[in-house]
Amino acid sequence: MAVVSVVDLTAGPEVGFLPLVSLGPAFAGLVGGWRRTALVGLTAFVLCVGLGVYNGLFETRRGLTALLSVAGVTAAGVVAALMRQRREAELASVRSIAEVAQRVLLRPVPRSAGPLRIAVSYTSAVAEARIGGDLYEVVTSPAGVRIIVGDVQGKGLEAVESAAVVLGAFREAAHDEPDLSAVGERVERALNRHLSGERFVTAVLAEIGDGPDATLLNYGHPAPLVVRPDGTVAFAAPPDRALPLGLTLHGSGAAPHPHEVPFSPGDQLLFYTDGVSEARDVAGRFYPLDERAAHLKEPDPETALRAVREDLVEHAEGPLHDDAAMLLVRYRERR
Repeated sequence: MAVVSVVDLTAGPEVGFLPLVSLGPAFAGLVGGWRRTALVGLTAFVLCVGLGVYNGLFETRRGLTALLSVAGVTAAGVVAALMRQRREAELASVRSIAEVAQRVLLRPVPRSAGPLRIAVSYTSAVAEARIGGDLYEVVTSPAGVRIIVGDVQGKGLEAVESAAVVLGAFREAAHDEPDLSAVGERVERALNRHLSGERFVTAVLAEIGDGPDATLLNYGHPAPLVVRPDGTVAFAAPPDRALPLGLTLHGSGAAPHPHEVPFSPGDQLLFYTDGVSEARDVAGRFYPLDERAAHLKEPDPETALRAVREDLVEHAEGPLHDDAAMLLVRYRERR
């Protein structure tokens, strides 16, 4: 408004810049509240009257047209500011509800369990969202530490509901069942009562007890990454492919068989979802997780996962197109 006033005073009324004073309340309605917008509009109205009198514009229709322009834009700016503030309040309420839902669905995992140190990272692909279709949980049971990391087919509320069913069944079964296969069967039965059609959940279950091995049960999920203290990196792929949870009762494939993976002091197991392994760069190349395992050398597990997440986002060169969850289990080295 100051620039318009200077130009109007310098160039004279013939230029016809006076109606541009209404840009003040127009921009105020985009960034400020309705009170600020009304105040800026009142200032613009007074400025328009002063310049119109000074230039003698009220002897013609030009002065009245400029005043009507300022008044109309101010009214529209106040309405826009009110609507924006209402939407911002609704968004804040939705965020609050999402945070509560996250605490119920994806509870914070323990940072340590026996000789294990644990860290988790979760990034939702939905803008402003806190939860999505990926899931994870860590339960300390009589048989040892039991873990699940999974990915629900699809997105939205249906995916969140399916994730809640899987997590609820796993939390109960992990405490009650004597072996990992029985835990998987309990989760499978619970999920089949909930799902309809051919929806499914890929998941990998793990059990880490007192022995030198970790037991894995893979339901069509990306194989966890094993990182040894000497820098050796390998994927803990199952001996046979198995169908995801929710499809074993509908297909001809058999349920997966548990397989053992050596896991001793100094070793690390990185569980992840396909939002990590299938993240592409601009050239269409997948994220090379095994080649970036050097980030996991950080002494603090949370710092190590943060480094991998930052590298993943840098690889994708922008927001991720799918939910990405990572859970790192580190076996403390003996001293």
